[in-house]
Amino acid sequence: APPSSSYALLQEKTDLKLPPANWLRENTQLGTAGTTVLGSSRKSKPFSSFGMAYDFIDCIGDDVDVVSDSENIKKLLKIPYSKSHVSMAVHRVGSTLLLDELDIQELFMRSSQTGDWTWLKEFYQRLIDQKWQRKKKSKEHWNEKAILSKFLYYSINSDGTAVPVPSDTEQAAEEGCGTAAEGSSWPATFNSSTAESEESAIPKEVDTYALGHVSSVPKEQNLPTLFNEGENSQDLRNDFVRNILWTFEDIHMLVGSNMPIFGGGRYPAVSLRLRDNNKPINVLTGIDYWLDNLMCNVPELVMCFHVNGIVQKYEMIKTEDIPDLENSTFSTRVVKDIAQNILSFLKSNCTKEGHTYWLFKASGSDIVKLYDLTTLCEEAAEEKCQNPFTLPVAVLLYKVASNMILKKSQNRKNYGTIRTLLLNCIKLLDEERHPQIIASAHYMLAELFQLDDVSEDEGNGESLRGGGSEDSYSDEEEEEEEEEEDESCSYSTSSELQDDSKAVAIIRSVGELSVPEKYKNVCKCTFFHLEEKCRLVLSYVLKGLKAVDSSIKKESDLPAADPSTPIPLKYEERSQNGARDVEQDIALLLDRVGPCNEELKVPTRSGMLPGTWQHRMKLQLFLKASKAYYVLSDAATNLLKYGRALRYIKLALQCHDAYCSINGGLHPQVLLFHCQCLSLCGDVQLMLAQNASNRAAYLEEYNYQTKDDQEILHCLHRESSCQAFSMATDLASDPEYQLIVSSKCYEAAHDLLTSGVLKDLGQEQLGQVLKRLGNIRNEMGVFYMNQAAAILRVVCKQELWKKSFSCFEKGMQDFNAISDSVNTALLLCNIGRLMRICAQAHCVTTSEHSRGEFSPEEALYYNKAIDYYQRALKSLGCRESHSAVWDSVNWELSTTYFTLATLLQDYAPLSRKAQEQIEREVTETMMKSLRFCDLQTESARQPLYQYRAATIHHRLASMYHSCYRNQVGDESDRKQHRALAEQHYSKAVRLFISLSDAPCELLRTLLERVAFAEFTMAGQNSSAVKLKTLTGALEIMCETRHAFKLIHKELLDPLDENSDKPEELHSDSSPSSELNTEEVVKLIGVFEPSFSFLLLQLIKLSTASKRKVSGKEEEQVKIYKNVYSRFLRAEKSVPLIQRVSLFTELLDQLKTPTGSDEARSSSS
Repeated sequence: APPSSSYALLQEKTDLKLPPANWLRENTQLGTAGTTVLGSSRKSKPFSSFGMAYDFIDCIGDDVDVVSDSENIKKLLKIPYSKSHVSMAVHRVGSTLLLDELDIQELFMRSSQTGDWTWLKEFYQRLIDQKWQRKKKSKEHWNEKAILSKFLYYSINSDGTAVPVPSDTEQAAEEGCGTAAEGSSWPATFNSSTAESEESAIPKEVDTYALGHVSSVPKEQNLPTLFNEGENSQDLRNDFVRNILWTFEDIHMLVGSNMPIFGGGRYPAVSLRLRDNNKPINVLTGIDYWLDNLMCNVPELVMCFHVNGIVQKYEMIKTEDIPDLENSTFSTRVVKDIAQNILSFLKSNCTKEGHTYWLFKASGSDIVKLYDLTTLCEEAAEEKCQNPFTLPVAVLLYKVASNMILKKSQNRKNYGTIRTLLLNCIKLLDEERHPQIIASAHYMLAELFQLDDVSEDEGNGESLRGGGSEDSYSDEEEEEEEEEEDESCSYSTSSELQDDSKAVAIIRSVGELSVPEKYKNVCKCTFFHLEEKCRLVLSYVLKGLKAVDSSIKKESDLPAADPSTPIPLKYEERSQNGARDVEQDIALLLDRVGPCNEELKVPTRSGMLPGTWQHRMKLQLFLKASKAYYVLSDAATNLLKYGRALRYIKLALQCHDAYCSINGGLHPQVLLFHCQCLSLCGDVQLMLAQNASNRAAYLEEYNYQTKDDQEILHCLHRESSCQAFSMATDLASDPEYQLIVSSKCYEAAHDLLTSGVLKDLGQEQLGQVLKRLGNIRNEMGVFYMNQAAAILRVVCKQELWKKSFSCFEKGMQDFNAISDSVNTALLLCNIGRLMRICAQAHCVTTSEHSRGEFSPEEALYYNKAIDYYQRALKSLGCRESHSAVWDSVNWELSTTYFTLATLLQDYAPLSRKAQEQIEREVTETMMKSLRFCDLQTESARQPLYQYRAATIHHRLASMYHSCYRNQVGDESDRKQHRALAEQHYSKAVRLFISLSDAPCELLRTLLERVAFAEFTMAGQNSSAVKLKTLTGALEIMCETRHAFKLIHKELLDPLDENSDKPEELHSDSSPSSELNTEEVVKLIGVFEPSFSFLLLQLIKLSTASKRKVSGKEEEQVKIYKNVYSRFLRAEKSVPLIQRVSLFTELLDQLKTPTGSDEARSSSS
């Protein structure tokens, strides 16, 4: 913009009717205002806002609310004060509105020549009386305009003198006034333009005081340039002297202005106005002056008064004082409310990008209507190209959308706006004429949905928020004349009401605009969930591919089959070769996706030339489709729909195959994404192997295809056979094959990530792949281990053991590479289990198929298992590192020790070792198992640990019991064995009592302890000693009361549950009971003779005693006799529950204070 310079104060009595010497000469200070005799370009191009939008594309769509000529802004804000008509075209681009004056008269003059817009002419004639015509400007009007022009040229003339010019020049200039005022620049009907490749636009000024920064869009290389600057834009240039980013309240506007600004001295910026001293300033003039100065940030106004063209005086007025001028007083607050209401009204109702809206107020009317001309045009069945706004709007929509995508600071809140812009751009364009723009728009639509980060998302869904002329340095005389001519126009109110149904929205009275917040902008949001989002992406990709394919000349749609590509067979037909075929296919796969620096130099399979826009666009679309299918596969995996997941990852890899076919070198980021696809394919194959029972359902999901999937596959086949990854994506029926395929997919991803291209880029992904590799090798090791456990032949077992052990070792190497101690411990634990299975397989059986002695091979493998379990605990370090894994390994180690000790005890290798050595080994091994029984930590395994500890103590007590009974010789050893047996029996009983679900074990332990006391008594000679021993044994027998109560409760529970079935009341056991009734019956068979023997011997010894018996002792003997009598008379044939109940009663009867005291004295 020209810099502000000082202006010349004209001398009083200067005659402005005389032209200055510089009149009509181009002057940078006046800008375009200096090229016409009017000092204005009143009827210039009707697309002025588009020119501004093209120049300052960064502002459009989000940052700016309105783009327009300052004259249009002033006209809108003066609607409640003015009777003149308003006719404006409104276009929405994101949240930005573009306003241009729509000159209906000019439009209809053009319509009479071309035949376009006839539907609008007919519609308009229903709104306005057919006789309505604009009143022609009088000669006096043009004289006043000429005086204004001469005044401006005088003001910039250095000497300020009036130098006459030839009369013929003046006459020609005045005659040209009408054409300058009335002529407008309407482009021809819009077809594909072949305009100049580059616009040489004049640099535009954005005032430094503006609150935002306006800059043109940078040219990025990652999106193809679809057309050169100026092409398809119909030479829509920005001819304003200055472009201003103006904030009015909270409304941000990009305003074009041609008002000359002067300055100098103590007035750095002023605007000049010429006023007829005989005409007072009115409200419209005051608002006009005030808004002009506000927009251009001019603090003062200089008013020059004249009478019949003779200068009288100058007056200086501050901008903030303009609203208080005499005869033109107005409220600035009301003007701001009007602005907010108009903007809200337009934004709420102009919701469709690409549509041309018409804001219309007839002269003299208070009603403002908004029409959708695009919809009316469609109803009139006229082609969209007949709307001259169609292509400029489409190009602007595309440019704004692409610019918003390219903004690095862009966030997702504007994605809905971009999507709406592009969809409406596509609607406006003809695919045959603009395939490149349409293909690129569809790609950008697909690119809106960021599929690289899906956890995002994601939460519950993604919100797409959609919303969807004239340059003048004017003065009040023109406004007043328009008021007069509008009053003379004929206007039909009844006809207006008849056409209300055609209006999108109506302001019933212009007075409503002055009411604060009368109209509010309503924003609508659309939410897309993950699968919906991917399906939209794929639909856009498909449309983009179709647009590209339609622009490629081909003889046939489908190319002939590639003879060098083998047709893949189904797995069932190649399963004999197994892993060997898989390894060969993976090798080919790696060759296929390996990075290459050579660019393609020959046409692709479809005839597409490398380097063309079609080639670049297809690369982007193939890659986007691959990402969409990857996200769908990942989502299906999370939903446990593994057949669907395999189908989607197959399509993703087919898209990648087509991408490789037309691309000579793969970008590292593309290779990283391909590694993700291979990893996910491995995940899906692994899950299919683990859920083989649902194969029928997965097969149905795998074979289903949508129409879009089929059409995309058809587009892929134009470039590739898409068979490179068929091996990895087949749905096989053999779990082993699926595990192998899964492993090979991970290995392929690992090999890519460790290659030279990705060595430094894929470190994070490499860790994830190594973890997957370790996991799949663990799964394969477990698979082979379970197979080995189910096979009888030792030779076959050994082969499977080797496979299993190899898989576990490789898995440990993978986990060690990423320092994953927890998973390493788990694999060591699995190897320990494998060693135990090997030990079980080496069990020696005799000719009678019975278990033989514990063999050295068994001992070897059990000791190996113990070693691996100990390594697992060492890998973990402490329980705090991972309590669940630590507890699991601890339990397995305790179990291995316990199993080893049990086998040594039950199947003692007496042919190789002495009894004493075996007993020592059993004791050591049992104590090691006991050391790993965590009895203190509260956990789900605590009852199991208690049961195992009780069993260990019971077994050790039984062993020492046996040694005590069978040992002959050293008395000290016998005493030690007796003491150890008592100690372990006591601990076993205490632990079994703490358990509520081991009554049989408790009963057996107590009966063995009683038998131990009976055996001890048999070696005693003194009657008193025997009596004490028997009393102690009876006390132990009384402790069986706890076991019998538990047994009675378990026998009673199923009877209560089946009380409605009388026939089951007398059965000895219930099928639903977990109690081993056969074991109970056997133990009772031991209990009864032992109990009878103890009572009988106590009665005999008590009555045969020669010493005097106390009263308490006599009472106790009576109890013994009573219990013994009841016991002998008891029926043996009664149900088991009644027998148990009787035993409980008899034991309760024996448990008297006397009995307790005596027992304590006997044991002391």
